[in-house]
Amino acid sequence: MEQLKGSFENVSYQLTLECAGNGREEFMPSVRGSQRITGAVGCPMWTGVRLRDVLMASGVRQSAVYIGYYGSDTHLSGDPSRESISRGVPIKKALKEDSLLAFSMNGTDLPFLHGYPLRLILGGWPGSTSGKWLKRIFVRNDVHNGHKMNGYSYKVPCEGVPPGSDVAEKDMCIIEEMPVKSLVTFPRSGVICTLDRDLEVRGHAWAGDSSISKMHISTDFGQTWIRAKLDSPVNINVWQHWSSSISFPQKGYYEIWARATDKSSKTQSMVLPGWNPRGYLNNACHRIVVSVV
Repeated sequence: MEQLKGSFENVSYQLTLECAGNGREEFMPSVRGSQRITGAVGCPMWTGVRLRDVLMASGVRQSAVYIGYYGSDTHLSGDPSRESISRGVPIKKALKEDSLLAFSMNGTDLPFLHGYPLRLILGGWPGSTSGKWLKRIFVRNDVHNGHKMNGYSYKVPCEGVPPGSDVAEKDMCIIEEMPVKSLVTFPRSGVICTLDRDLEVRGHAWAGDSSISKMHISTDFGQTWIRAKLDSPVNINVWQHWSSSISFPQKGYYEIWARATDKSSKTQSMVLPGWNPRGYLNNACHRIVVSVV
């Protein structure tokens, strides 16, 4: 660790890390796995060294296609003969300036549960690619074949399928960057406000390897949209803060919908996007309930 910290430039980036299964709870028919709703995402400040610098110092060849990581964790079953998670990314992603070997989070040593003493951070891609308790990195001339790279893990159908379909493994494609997405973080759903006062609303928005260009909210179930104030990103692969002040025309029940658009003009789905066997990549508009009295 001392050699790593002392031999390469130390850098800090605020990077978004999201589980590919964030929002799985909404898929119908339901699929197995942790039934996450909205909370499996964060955007801490990570400090470490660029993975690119370490790879280049190691003499990466032109034939490199992928990297794969191995951590010091064991399988959840405790069986030492079973593999723990081992995933990877294409070499192009590994060589990006913000792909890190991180040893600090928010200005302090990595917490153990976040991979102390060292982990990969690959912002904007599924959190599973940011391996914890890092032990080894392999540079490969083919797609990494570690545990959770095969089968159906972290893959979606290469083409759209009807909900509930059986999809052959050969028809599944590896998830790379995460889709455009946003959250309303204030106020909490179920808030009660009065007709004579505007309601302050705010949240975050992010978009894989891209950035957000526009943020809109709706109070009439998507019939009309109001453009929200959007802060500029502090660096690449970071979520952006947005805010708005809303007035309501009359008393009653309302929903606030949030919809982000990235710089490539990709926007969030207003309804649940394509069903898949593992419930990945739900980027439907986040909605909260408001009662106006």
